Amino acid sequence: MSTTLLIELLDRIRRPWVPLLGAWLLSGCSSLDYYGQLARGQLALLSARQPVQALVEDPSQPPQLRQRLARAQEARAFASTALGLPDNGSYRVYADIQRPYVVWNLFATPEFSLQPQTHCFPIAGCVAYRGYYQLGRARGAAALLRQQGLDTWVGGVEAYSTLGWFDDPLLNTMLRWDDERLAALIFHELAHQQLYVPGDTAFNESFASFVEREGLGQWRVSRGLDPTDDQDSLRRDALTRLVLDARERLARLYASDLPTEPMREAKAEAFERLRRDYRALRDRDWGGDTRFDAWVEGPMNNAKLLPFGLYDQWVPAFAELFREAGGNWPAFYRRARELGELPLPARTRALERLMAKG
Repeated sequence: MSTTLLIELLDRIRRPWVPLLGAWLLSGCSSLDYYGQLARGQLALLSARQPVQALVEDPSQPPQLRQRLARAQEARAFASTALGLPDNGSYRVYADIQRPYVVWNLFATPEFSLQPQTHCFPIAGCVAYRGYYQLGRARGAAALLRQQGLDTWVGGVEAYSTLGWFDDPLLNTMLRWDDERLAALIFHELAHQQLYVPGDTAFNESFASFVEREGLGQWRVSRGLDPTDDQDSLRRDALTRLVLDARERLARLYASDLPTEPMREAKAEAFERLRRDYRALRDRDWGGDTRFDAWVEGPMNNAKLLPFGLYDQWVPAFAELFREAGGNWPAFYRRARELGELPLPARTRALERLMAKG
């Protein structure tokens, strides 16, 4: 099992939008080399695209690939007809990029803080990571940050959204998931095309995560399945709660006046407690399912926990907004867009009120 959580653990965490469009809008303080690799990577991906329908109908293609792509197209059609998501060319093309991840994202924090190092781009706004098309580049950048005393984590990403600027393809990296997780991924990425607020990662990812979850439930119902009987999602949610609890304990620790060495020791103990809590959950409730062991038992630091706080924060608020919209997708999207147009402080207060109602 890979040590990268984004592909092996929580599929909702693997999908932040890589700020590729900034490659054509360079600012004076930005690295030409960094933007250059983004531009080259995106162009290579675009050039590899093929129409899905042509591949499905081509008898020379592997039968398993044709079958997976056909099922993905059923979910793609459901996304637009039932969930009201954009009806465009995204996920109706396919690209085999000949590697396990499309991009690697680098997260960084101070040693005693859960605040991410942010990077600002002209279109995407400020985000809590930098994306690299080559693992070696991501690791090299991480090494430089560690020399500055920062906690770092590099996570492999199998999909991202260009927010409708291009027809985003289904990728070979996405087909490692089963049909339900692939459908969820399509719903999530199309939700970013539906609504994106520059500079507010928590809002954007929480919105897309809610659309994904509710959409997956409706997708299951459409296929005659129980919408709530998704053991994989339930286990990911349980682990997420453990990690968020650990984040809260660490936040309290970092706000204290402990000297450096005692704080460092307390930080290590907080991570060890997370491991103990996970093992108890795994052995008590999951029948010893070890799928998350590699991530939990591997090296831990603040940066490794960052995505958990960024991508789930407002999901209950969007669930309440959907309830207030009567379960009507167009009405829900209108109200979510209205929230996104508010100044950040007012948006946060509105989301907190929705959380309190839920």
